[in-house]
Amino acid sequence: MKRLLNTLYVTSQGAYLSKEGDTVHVKVENETKLRIPIHNLGSIVCFGQVSCSPFIMGLCGERNVSLAFFTENGRFMARVEGPVSGNVLLRRAQYRKADDQQTTGELARSIVVGKIANSRIVLMRALRDYPGCAGVEVIEGAIKKLARIMEDMKHIYSIDWVRGKEGEAARIYFEAFDYLITGQKDEFYFKERTRRPPLDNMNALLSFLYTLLTHDVASALEGVGLDPAVGFLHRDRPGRPGLALDLMEELRPILADRLALTLVNRRQVKGKGFIKRETGAVVMDDATRKEVLNAYQIRKRDEITHAFLDEKISLGLVPHVQAMLLARYFRGDLDGYPPFRWR
Repeated sequence: MKRLLNTLYVTSQGAYLSKEGDTVHVKVENETKLRIPIHNLGSIVCFGQVSCSPFIMGLCGERNVSLAFFTENGRFMARVEGPVSGNVLLRRAQYRKADDQQTTGELARSIVVGKIANSRIVLMRALRDYPGCAGVEVIEGAIKKLARIMEDMKHIYSIDWVRGKEGEAARIYFEAFDYLITGQKDEFYFKERTRRPPLDNMNALLSFLYTLLTHDVASALEGVGLDPAVGFLHRDRPGRPGLALDLMEELRPILADRLALTLVNRRQVKGKGFIKRETGAVVMDDATRKEVLNAYQIRKRDEITHAFLDEKISLGLVPHVQAMLLARYFRGDLDGYPPFRWR
């Protein structure tokens, strides 16, 4: 269990939430773990085998406390709402900001700055972990160039300008990415980002991890009542989860890229686990996919210190915390959206 700001995250399997007057009572194996007054909470987020009495659901609905349920792996399942929902107001606020060019540029800039900062950390940690590796000059050059782009982005420009900077930063980052692959170079290499379909093993691995992350982020946005389809950095397109793709950008370096490099460099995945089809598309076999899924879930249990909250949380909770902060920004509780910064 973890309480961040006014959100209670229930991750203990077998937990049972009930109502005691105006208090949320949490038990695990008939042992009381927590009592917290409902007026101290804005939302409750439950993962996995967590059950609730109908009375606590009613109390949450009555007090406008969001109660959301996810699988243990983070897939959104359901949200309980009372007869008067605040979500329509939150979504209206999201739509109004999405229609405002200045706000769109400002929010997109925050997200891109977070992405670039975290990409730099991936490069810097690679130099720390593998000093003297091939391509040191290229990696060091990329770190400096990304720092310059972040400096350029201190001021707010148009959304198209922000998108241009995001593209430039991605090109610089991926030009150095191949040097971060230190094992199995005959099987895993990176020349350029390919997708739909991925054309080599590394791109297939990255695409799969990005899909998992997009799913987690979309679930987190659903959990706080935001519309995952209405983005800022990504333009609206039917069937595309624009806001989920926005929020994913700042998390990709730490939750996907870094994990992909670890799996390859530590030989946890092997080239023989990837299949090249006649179309040129590369896919993982079932055993490799299972190995990657398992590693992803383990990775999400790693603890980091959230820079904005200054609290230790698991990596798996970061999408939920960022979704919560974004909702607070839309409601006007925060002056700006604080992107996730890895440190």
